Amino acid sequence: MKKTIIIFVIAVLVLVSLVIWAVNANLSGNLQEILMIPVAAIIVAFAVFIGITRLKSNLRKEPAEDELSKRVMTKASSLSFYISIYFWLFLMYISDKISLESHSLIGAGILGMAVIFFLSWVGIKIWG
Repeated sequence: MKKTIIIFVIAVLVLVSLVIWAVNANLSGNLQEILMIPVAAIIVAFAVFIGITRLKSNLRKEPAEDELSKRVMTKASSLSFYISIYFWLFLMYISDKISLESHSLIGAGILGMAVIFFLSWVGIKIWG
């Protein structure tokens, strides 16, 4: 139950920090800023979905993670790890070609890893 509450708390903190950032920042409306908000929203929605499924399992007096969900999470994490390695190699390759600051490139890499994990989880969940 503690993990479920922590998931919701972190999701709320991420949303609050995004709202504070959007209010205080001078948004220029470039492609990087436009893409960052939906990607963060997808990640938060995924966390809320995982939290709701764990909460439902807890309310039915079932274990929060059964064998199938553990196996899906393990397969998705291993697949996303291997894809993320090639994603970071690609980012290193294009870092010389584009003029992004290093902290922006690292932030894009971290968000990309989260999206890769989400897509691998969806793929494993659908196609097994």
